[in-house]
Amino acid sequence: MHPPHRLEIRGLTKRFGPVAAVTDATFAVEPGRVTGFLGPNGSGKTTTLRMLLGLVRPDAGDARIGGRAYRDLPDPARTVGAALEAKGLHPARTGRDHLRVYAAFIGCPDSRIDEVLALTGIADAAHRRAGGYSTGMRQRLNLATALLGDPPVLVLDEPTNGLDPAGIAWLRGLLRDLAAEGRTVLVASHVLSEAERLVDDVAVMHRGRIAATGPLADFTRQGALEDAFLDLTGATA
Repeated sequence: MHPPHRLEIRGLTKRFGPVAAVTDATFAVEPGRVTGFLGPNGSGKTTTLRMLLGLVRPDAGDARIGGRAYRDLPDPARTVGAALEAKGLHPARTGRDHLRVYAAFIGCPDSRIDEVLALTGIADAAHRRAGGYSTGMRQRLNLATALLGDPPVLVLDEPTNGLDPAGIAWLRGLLRDLAAEGRTVLVASHVLSEAERLVDDVAVMHRGRIAATGPLADFTRQGALEDAFLDLTGATA
């Protein structure tokens, strides 16, 4: 197991032409905890994650993973497991073959493939072509890919999409177990009712800005997380 890594988002700002996608976003994600990065679709969460992972260059600010920018990590695939969207799966390739390709790319032994297939509950479907997978199955394969390098950091964008209630409960248990091992887990979600049962800490994004951060208990003291979010953002249900 790698040493723990703290994530630091510091003043991240990004414009796309006239659109201010993210403005001065600042928050931290602690090891050993599940942090919910929450806000409606279009609020800037995915752009922030892409800046964290070096996929989008910020106009200002920076993001650090264990004190380093993603591009400066000596072994990024074994440090950060990222699942940003359940796409990019070759429809004719089996689940196992998809993992084999990625394992070879990051220098991971084939024995790890069986471990992540079991961990994500898709071992029985590993021989099937990914083109026949349901949205929930693709989410599980995406998560299996993120876990291949046994990373101390997980960055997941809307990981509950396509999962049924049993799948969401399974994911909640898995992420809590991973955090209990000392890993840093960042989960972006727009579904506040699901996030409320999943996370320890919260960073709320609204219209490209961080509206509030803190332990989940600070947001739910007066009621549901959704109510706190609506109060913070001035939005209506």
